[in-house]
Amino acid sequence: MKLQTLAEAERYLEGFLNLERAHAFDYERLGLARIRALLEALGHPEVGLPCVHIAGSTGKGTVALALESLLLAAGQRVGTYTSPHLETWRERFRVGGEPVSESQLDSTLRELLPAAERLRRDPDLRPSFFDVSTALALLLFRELGVDAGVIEVGLGGRLDSTNVIHPRVSVLTSVQLEHTDKLGSTLEKIAFEKAGIMRARVPLVYGPLSSEALAVVMARAVAEDTPLYEVSSEVVEESERGLRLRLADGREIFAPVLGRHQATNLALAVSAAEQFLGRDVEADVLKRLGWLKLPARVERFGDLILDCAHTPDSARALRDTLQAIWPDRRWVLVVSISSDKDAARLLAELAPRTRVAVITLAEPLRSAPPETLAPLARAVGIETVETCDDPSRALARARAWLRPGEALVVTGSVYLAGALRSSLT
Repeated sequence: MKLQTLAEAERYLEGFLNLERAHAFDYERLGLARIRALLEALGHPEVGLPCVHIAGSTGKGTVALALESLLLAAGQRVGTYTSPHLETWRERFRVGGEPVSESQLDSTLRELLPAAERLRRDPDLRPSFFDVSTALALLLFRELGVDAGVIEVGLGGRLDSTNVIHPRVSVLTSVQLEHTDKLGSTLEKIAFEKAGIMRARVPLVYGPLSSEALAVVMARAVAEDTPLYEVSSEVVEESERGLRLRLADGREIFAPVLGRHQATNLALAVSAAEQFLGRDVEADVLKRLGWLKLPARVERFGDLILDCAHTPDSARALRDTLQAIWPDRRWVLVVSISSDKDAARLLAELAPRTRVAVITLAEPLRSAPPETLAPLARAVGIETVETCDDPSRALARARAWLRPGEALVVTGSVYLAGALRSSLT
């Protein structure tokens, strides 16, 4: 097949089953057979790649970017694979701290597509969009000589396409009730799926977990002979400039990120880097976090905050963050929530600071219809609620509602953040 542009190639890949945009699917049918068949056809690019595998309900992207920054500062050639993307598909594939070039992505994709197309004709081995993306990342990392891979799980862990890698370190950021229609309706079931990335004699670095989730992780560690490293940290200072935290050993770190919840993610990145390198990271390496940028993670554009909080816990963290830095401000909210999320609880976390909510539709195939969210928003006490399917028009409506001294908050979905971020930068 002849694909003239990278955009055309991306549209072609959308023809593969794209579970990221699917409202519902049978999670148990995912499996790893398809990605393994594709990697075999490509000469197993995953074999021999030293890497860190990151799972969790929230914080994966932050840990990935912070870890990338630390490993780069330590002299590693780092390849980073994250999902979903905010604005362009190319963002998912980073080498050396930057998205790979269009020409490199195009060249490697052309190398991969014949194998994907052959397997596509086999109903048992037909790869998904995420299978192809994961294989592409691993192929890119092999071709570009990466010596440290940072790989973010897409969904769950046990059956995720990324779970074909052989990591040097695994990370579990958090376990929350999310994707309950696929991963299970209890913390124990969700923890079981995420703990599926654990490997024999491969250290797992993890943050604070509920007793239910921790019991699952501990049992898996015994069964798999997995060394466990729990991470803790203390916030020393929180301001509009960023966050200063103290690690368990007394070292202090500053990063220009907003939110106390990020302290755990930064500490996880430091611990994962040290496990990967086999040594403590030097003070100069830690200073690299002072230049860390986290798109759509409490990202500020004047009086507008862009955040991809998509669970009740992350919405609470967003509310607490803004209350800490802007204690007297109320909000005008632009929100879109995927249909598989606990929208009522998420909105309840945001309601105490929200005067007006404009509910929109970020991703038609995944987002809950605004007209179904509006009654939930009113029920949790938001004074004024509007609906507007188009995200750009919703943002304009929200600006019209904004009063002096208020904040404009855009949140609820990575798809909403991606739809609007380019108009803000």
